[in-house]
Amino acid sequence: MKSLAALLLGGMLVVATGCLDIAGDVSEVSQASLAGEVSSFEQMVALYGDRNLLANGVRVANDTGLATTVSSTGAIDLNNAFFQDLGFNGQRCVSCHIPSEGWSITPKQLEKTFDDTSGGVFDDGLGLGAVFRTNDGANSPDADVSTKTARREAYSMLLNKGLIRVGLPISDSAEFELLAVDDPYHFASAAELSLFRRPLPTTNLNLLSTVMWDGREVVVPNASVASELETQANSAVQGYTLGRPLTAAQRGSIAQFELTLATAQVYDNQAKDLNADGALGGPEEILAQEFYIGINDNFGDSKTGAPFNPDVFTIFNAWTNVDNAQAAARQAIARGQALFNTKPIAITGVSGINDEAVFGKPAVLIGSCTTCHNTPNGGSHSVVALLDIGLSDASRRTPDLPLYTLRNKTTGETVQVTDPGRALIDGKWNHIGRFKAPTLRGLALRAPFFHNGFAKDLDAVVDFYDARFHVGFTSAERSDLVAFLGSL
Repeated sequence: MKSLAALLLGGMLVVATGCLDIAGDVSEVSQASLAGEVSSFEQMVALYGDRNLLANGVRVANDTGLATTVSSTGAIDLNNAFFQDLGFNGQRCVSCHIPSEGWSITPKQLEKTFDDTSGGVFDDGLGLGAVFRTNDGANSPDADVSTKTARREAYSMLLNKGLIRVGLPISDSAEFELLAVDDPYHFASAAELSLFRRPLPTTNLNLLSTVMWDGREVVVPNASVASELETQANSAVQGYTLGRPLTAAQRGSIAQFELTLATAQVYDNQAKDLNADGALGGPEEILAQEFYIGINDNFGDSKTGAPFNPDVFTIFNAWTNVDNAQAAARQAIARGQALFNTKPIAITGVSGINDEAVFGKPAVLIGSCTTCHNTPNGGSHSVVALLDIGLSDASRRTPDLPLYTLRNKTTGETVQVTDPGRALIDGKWNHIGRFKAPTLRGLALRAPFFHNGFAKDLDAVVDFYDARFHVGFTSAERSDLVAFLGSL
């Protein structure tokens, strides 16, 4: 198999700083030469790769500035199984986890790939066009894909929101049953519900307690995510690429590759360099960040016993009182960080908090953003704690999503949701609608947000929480929070 770089090299591309022809090993490329900006995976590899490796530190342009990825090994291994065709429909891990898109996919990139490959009809040499496959990329496995016009309709959820269809059944042993389904694509049933979800990033995994939205790959409770990543890679190759089970070596290779990666914003259009004036932005600090299961847990640190510290993010502490040409923008980011850490939020109606005995089943719990995003300088949850904040409620359904009416087998109670979340994995009625809190680093690269793409941008994310929990953010606070989130 040819490497991705070998398929792309052979010419020079022009970026913001001009032309650069890479010859020889990637290690010869100095960090100073990585000052140019790229906007696609193709450019990244053609400019900063050789036949085996992609240089650390390639900067990818986004709406708020520049982001980059580094590997703890010194470069990104393009020969890893992550980039290889291991199945029977052309899909690869990179088809849904693209370095230039925060190791996920985005509507803008998908639209370009769709056009470049006539809607996934021919191979682009990278595996990116293979995301357009009916088993998971289409709104239904039965969708008409006979013409480009038909394919655009068939892949509308993917193109418009970057949503992959996940097909999961309701177990016979579940505490609930499917009473009714309203599927605009006329496919879903109890045998296979259609669940539309954003592919989570395969980077910054060293700060995670679980890797899937519904936690379904947890094989050993309270273990590191390494075993989960191996299980997930094997499941993905069989389910998405329609391939054979991976060997132990392949599973381990993919998992270890993913664990070497860190991605973060490095430059903000207003605040400029995000590690200037004592700030600790950028991916190198992610790799250096301490993490273990239960660090800074809500009920005490699992190792030290120290009480929960709501000051989860400390990256921009040094910018609180900075005084220079970028002072206004840098202070805004620091204020946004403080708001994220400490702005009081009355948490109500959240399954996983307000209905859990460990929290005392409080009708109201006064917390902050970091109550749910407690991992230091990462923002996920440091234990497997899935929550329902209402994103799958019928009241927030958009017409492009299926709606499922579920009935409790014991009580007869019914509920309507667009995605049962964790409940499809463990069958528990009170776990309906629960999902994990994802990592927050590298957010600027990968809109839209939430598991179902509900928020088109970071402003919409802040608006959702403000309305959901009646926070009452001022316009200045909204602006500061968005500036902070966009700098992660």
